[in-house]
Amino acid sequence: MRMKEKKENLKSPKKKEALKAPKKIKILFTIVDRSKIDFYINVLQGFGVNMQTVLYGHGTAPTDLAKILGFADKGKGVILSIVPEDKISKILADYEDKYFKLRNGKGIAFTVPITSVIGVMVYNFLANNDMEVA
Repeated sequence: MRMKEKKENLKSPKKKEALKAPKKIKILFTIVDRSKIDFYINVLQGFGVNMQTVLYGHGTAPTDLAKILGFADKGKGVILSIVPEDKISKILADYEDKYFKLRNGKGIAFTVPITSVIGVMVYNFLANNDMEVA
């Protein structure tokens, strides 16, 4: 009887937990006026984006005519965010909604895929995965 049980155990091994493919992540570039940076950072934090970097810059070089018309360059901010691919469309839809409700809420946003990340810990941090330390 024991031999029969051993054979059955060999034939039907315990099912291993299926491996999950890692979530794809992208870099979201958000370019807005400097005065609106904090607002958009708060929008991103509402979506659980855990890594954001702000770079400060200027728009196109102002010309004399632009200065006369009052289009002086106030400076731009570029927010670089690491975002899971499945949240991108929700964030962009929220951005679009906010652009129309804010006074001078104009900006531009686009994504660039991240095709590889070295190290599981780095990937888990960037993808905002829970990291368990053994």
